[in-house]
Amino acid sequence: MTVTATPRRVDRLRESIAPFLAFFNGPYAELERDPETANFAVGNPHDIAMPAYVDAIRAHLEPHDKDWFAYKMSEPNAQQTVAQTMSTLTGLDWDPADVQMTNGGFAAIAVTLRTLLEPTDEAVFLSPPWFFYEQLIRAADAEPKRVAFDLPACSLDLARIEAALTPRTRVVILNSPHNPSGRIVPLGELRRLAELLTDAGERNGRPIYLLSDEPYRRILFDGNEFHSPAEVYPYTFVCYSYGKQLLAPGMRIGYITWPPTIADRDRLREDVFIMQTSMGWAFPNADLQHAIKDLEPMCIDLRVLERRRERLVTALREQGYQTTWPEATFYAMVRSPIDDDQAFARILNRHKVLVLPGAIVEAPGWFRISLTASDDMVERGIPAFARSLDEVRQ
Repeated sequence: MTVTATPRRVDRLRESIAPFLAFFNGPYAELERDPETANFAVGNPHDIAMPAYVDAIRAHLEPHDKDWFAYKMSEPNAQQTVAQTMSTLTGLDWDPADVQMTNGGFAAIAVTLRTLLEPTDEAVFLSPPWFFYEQLIRAADAEPKRVAFDLPACSLDLARIEAALTPRTRVVILNSPHNPSGRIVPLGELRRLAELLTDAGERNGRPIYLLSDEPYRRILFDGNEFHSPAEVYPYTFVCYSYGKQLLAPGMRIGYITWPPTIADRDRLREDVFIMQTSMGWAFPNADLQHAIKDLEPMCIDLRVLERRRERLVTALREQGYQTTWPEATFYAMVRSPIDDDQAFARILNRHKVLVLPGAIVEAPGWFRISLTASDDMVERGIPAFARSLDEVRQ
């Protein structure tokens, strides 16, 4: 008798991030430690952390009582701070009890999906996406469904989203400001999306939840405004990470929260807590929660990022590259001068430049650059981009 082996769960999850693994275990690992490399691949810091951030962390390391470093769930002071922020952001009267602190935005998304999804459910996400949406949906034993954005505009195509919705749809993931394009979804588009999801939920006989992944909402350029879908859609879950506004992604603190417009919130609070414990105590460290009131108003200097965007993106355009002009986030997208973006990325590698090939984020023919590269990297990188372009034009 021939037995056909069913793929293990870990194999299915590995397959969902195979492009990510190939890149970060390959070219990135080889070049990122080379001090001569101009690293535009990811949103990591390349300068020393803000002194005020370090001071705030240091100030809250000194224990005030015997429980200062005891087991922590969601600390009341952190919940209150987030609730005040969300009330100001949305105009709704946010309840601190509806805030669950997590060890980063990554955990916030994972916990939310596992709370909301059942094995028969589908979750829709927009592509090009953040690396891990598909994996986290599959880890929740649900079925991922992608809807394509059109680069470079990346406007919401409501007809495509509507076509992807079925009676099994339980969650739609929206990332705004959008990584990798840098686009902010405006309020008008959010209202139309809310109407679409409301109608679909009524047809299905159950609400479709909107997971709003918004870790870049503080990284706004040119005086742009951000609106959370929680302002207009009652079934919104907000997932946030402080790693972006503080440019400290290794200090893992974020949160899941939901508005007072969601019913049965007592049950929901318990459900989320159960999932946080089942995933290995997905709460942030004590010191970060103690410091959150001081950290909340802090943000990296956006003028530095704007100047860097102006210098780098303008130079690339003058060289002949087609690029986006990001409204927000750390990133801009650049069209590869040859169809194979990974092959062009390898040419850039030879010139000591690291970028993220678009194929890694389902955007073939493009590559992503990060504005968190240092000014020195930018100045070294600009002529390297020109030499690489000349190489493929010869």
